[in-house]
Parts: sequence; C-alpha cells; structure tokens
Amino acid sequence: MLRTVFAVFRFFFYLMVRQGKQREFFRLQAAGKTGECDRLLAPMVREWAQYVVRLTGKKTQVQVTGQENLPQNRAVLFVANHQSNLDIPVLLGYVEKPMAFVAKKELLRIPFLSGWMKLMQCVFLDRKNIRQSVKDMEEAVEKIKDGYSLLIFPEGHRSKGAAHGQFKAGSFKLAFKAGVPVVPVSIDGTWRLLEGSGRLHSANVRVTIHPPVETEGLSKEGQRQLVSAVEQTVFASLPAPEAAALPES
Repeated sequence: MLRTVFAVFRFFFYLMVRQGKQREFFRLQAAGKTGECDRLLAPMVREWAQYVVRLTGKKTQVQVTGQENLPQNRAVLFVANHQSNLDIPVLLGYVEKPMAFVAKKELLRIPFLSGWMKLMQCVFLDRKNIRQSVKDMEEAVEKIKDGYSLLIFPEGHRSKGAAHGQFKAGSFKLAFKAGVPVVPVSIDGTWRLLEGSGRLHSANVRVTIHPPVETEGLSKEGQRQLVSAVEQTVFASLPAPEAAALPES
C-alpha cells in the first residue's frame, strides 16, 4: 500500500513541477496558436503517461500491435474495453496517435491533472444531468470534427478483471455524427497493474489496434451491425476470463 501511495505522490509532484509548461501551453491557445500548442503538447502527454505506467514497476512491459492500422491525418474514435484506471495512461503513452478522452466531470476537481486534460481537448461528461450530458456529447462531436481523436469505453465502467461487459450502442454516436472511422482497441492485462488487489503491481500489458471501420453513410441497421462487429473484434483478441486469471509465466 505504501508503494501505491508513494507512486501517486510522485505522479502529482511530476505534474506540479511542470505547471510552468502548462501555463505556456494555455498562453499559446489564448493567442490562437492552437496548432503549435497541439504539436508541442503531444510528446509531453506521451511522456507523462509513460511515466505513470513505469510507476507500476520496472518489470511492467507494454506490447502494442497494429500501429500500422492508425489512420493518418484524420481524426478517429478509439473504442476500447475498460479493465483499469490505467487503461488511459497505457493508451496515451504507447499508441502512436494523439488522443483525448471522454471523462467524468468529477475529474475537473483534480489539481494539476485537469489543466492538462483541458489542453488535450478532453470532454467532461456530467452523468447526473441528462440535459447537460447531451450538450457535453455534442461538444465531443465538434472536437472530433475539429480534428481531435477521442477515446471512449463503451462498457461504461471498469471490469476490474478479465471479464467484460456489453458495449453500449450510444457510445458510437460520436463517430456516426462526426462521420469518422471507429478504431477498435483490445486491452489485456491492465487490471493486473492495479485493479486486482488495489495496489500497484508489475504486469505484461498487451494492446491490439485493429483496422479502422468507416461509419459514413451507414443506415440505422448498418450502425447496429457496426456496434456488434466492433464489440466482437475487441473481445475476440482477449483471452477467456478463466485463462486470463492464471498467473503469467
């Protein structure tokens, strides 16, 4: 437990000493230099996301396959299964395409972190206010249209293990309304880093990036079929829960 507390302290200290850089990025945005801000921000986000993953232990390894499937020069909606709170640092740190993500509004209260999330163009969803949540999702669509790729977890919650929940079709509306491809992503092993015991552990993590699926021009039936197909693609690359529960060799 002390190791986990120390890791959290190190992470926030890491962000705190970079507050000057964060203020510099906000000045660039305020001056209308959004492109320059995005270009300089991407490697820094990648750096601190990898730092978070390294805090789990020296033996942690992240293997990513399918980077060649990432569309270039266009925004996408990343759709992934959700095993752990560490899914986001893993994807931000090791997938070779900048992305923001749809987050709970409560994360705005977290000091140092929320500012970086705003710079990344994350969308903060108010789940307790239906009318506001609709506006939040409309904002997310506009961000994708502006060229920012977004990550969403259609299960709606962490599985905290190898098991998984059903994808919620509503999550895909972002892609349908923005007319961008969906990129399915399979995440295997992040639950071992943290969720298995509530404490940080080293583990092997495997991320599989699948070929993009186009969404433009689909009928309602086509959209339903896409949701089902993407869900099957994501989960087909994961081991069966009973196999995943076995210790890694």
